Amino acid sequence: MGAVKDTIDFAAGVAAVEVNAATDNPLVFDEDLVAGGNFHGQPVAMALDYLTIALTSVAGMIERRIERLVNPDLSPGLPAFLARQPGLESGFMMVQIVAAALASENKQLAHPASVDSIPTSANQEDHVSMATSAANRLHRIIDNVNDIVAIELLSAAQGIDFHHPCKSSGLLEEAYSTVRAVSPHFDADRSLKQDVDLVSALIDEGRFHASCSSIMPSVSA
Repeated sequence: MGAVKDTIDFAAGVAAVEVNAATDNPLVFDEDLVAGGNFHGQPVAMALDYLTIALTSVAGMIERRIERLVNPDLSPGLPAFLARQPGLESGFMMVQIVAAALASENKQLAHPASVDSIPTSANQEDHVSMATSAANRLHRIIDNVNDIVAIELLSAAQGIDFHHPCKSSGLLEEAYSTVRAVSPHFDADRSLKQDVDLVSALIDEGRFHASCSSIMPSVSA
């Protein structure tokens, strides 16, 4: 996660420089005109591609943690798939599959956009940064990561329920309460789509930032 945070900091630094940069072409200095190609979005495109790689890595790590929670061979003390009646109920089996599918989709989206360019306009537009494509794919990856994190939070809350009346740390109990405010305990099989959507929305709102800022980097669109 440390390498991921470094990547987020790097991308934020590039964005801060570029958003404050002169982008007109040519630049006018009194009577001097300087054409330096300042319009080009390559720095932003490369930084966004780098960020897609980092968030794809985060998603892969989080999905593996979800797997550990639902796999009885890897989570002593918890029932299979966090179900009350394993074998009769699917529990969190399907949402772990959703997390795996989203993590795989991220890997497909993480191919760098900035390496691709096709000349157009009779070769006048000879090298395009593809920064917009990079931004669009990053936005999709961020949405996927939010959903994967939401699935982990729901799974973790269910796991905590099975250990009651034991308590976790203060920060984790705060995060647990935030989840349970929108998603009740999973007593029997039901669709978890609404639960995932609601917790994902809380992540978008930054509701877990105070609880988790020391544990994971914050990501927002």
